[in-house]
Amino acid sequence: MQADIELLKAFEKGLDPEKPQESAIPARVLGYGEISTIFEIQVESAKGMAFKRMPIFKTQNEVRDYEKLYHDYNAVLEKTIGIKVPPYGFVWFISDRGNIVAFDIQQKLKSESIGNRAIHFMDIDNVRKLFLAVLRDLNKLWDFNGENPQFAVGIDGQISNWSIADFAPSSPQITPDTRLVYIDTSTPLMKENGIERLDPELFLRSAPSFLLWLIRWLFLDSVMTRYYDARLVTIDLIANLYKEQRSDLVPPLVQAANDFFGGEGSTVGIKPLTTKEVNSYYREDAFIWTLFLAMRRFDRWLHKHILHRPYIYILPGHIKR
Repeated sequence: MQADIELLKAFEKGLDPEKPQESAIPARVLGYGEISTIFEIQVESAKGMAFKRMPIFKTQNEVRDYEKLYHDYNAVLEKTIGIKVPPYGFVWFISDRGNIVAFDIQQKLKSESIGNRAIHFMDIDNVRKLFLAVLRDLNKLWDFNGENPQFAVGIDGQISNWSIADFAPSSPQITPDTRLVYIDTSTPLMKENGIERLDPELFLRSAPSFLLWLIRWLFLDSVMTRYYDARLVTIDLIANLYKEQRSDLVPPLVQAANDFFGGEGSTVGIKPLTTKEVNSYYREDAFIWTLFLAMRRFDRWLHKHILHRPYIYILPGHIKR
């Protein structure tokens, strides 16, 4: 997809990262990631597009390397592995503040079609069918990785990263013909000969400077590697249902996962999951991200009131977990 770069420059110039909803150019926040914020820019020329804003790059070489990787990742997912992605594009520029800002661009999809919204329209049988459809798409990736030892693709399989094609909330049925679209391609994880192509330091750019050494030491390696592990991706997928206020789905989907990996997904070769370990995983993960967000808010306060420097990142409000 192609977007008007002058519009994005004007949008960035009029953006208040602390109050993005009060931008000079009307915009609506569609979602938050760890390194990006997703906007709908409410002007005619941007209609039908979602913009993922990433002010994380320090040099032009960094952003150019990322741009190539982003295009490669989308192409490998869809054309090689067979996981559908939305139409996409990429734009970057140097802002009036002097920092590099990049935007991943995707076709805007109906909010009701996104998995974490859709599950609130469905009965448990259709949620289970949706979950199995996600596992089948993920299994394409695990099979690809298994067949290509010199090349590996990582993925964040959370339910909020999938859209249901042609989904109708008034008739929320998942059938064998239902097709999914994977939307979280802004973290393009790919390894060649065991070497990660995505610079891990990019994950740290939005982190408070006083925590960088701790995050590098305790968390960075595990964050970068867990998205290549079929068992951890599945646990994360199920555990995220606690955050989506659907804890009732955890036990039946643990059973559904075990049935899947004991049958049609047996080539992956993972041991059975338990509800207890999914619960434990979520508690630890929720604690880490809650603490991390609190520290980022403190860092924003330091920039504003002590350092008197602009804080270029956008932080979410309260997240119910």
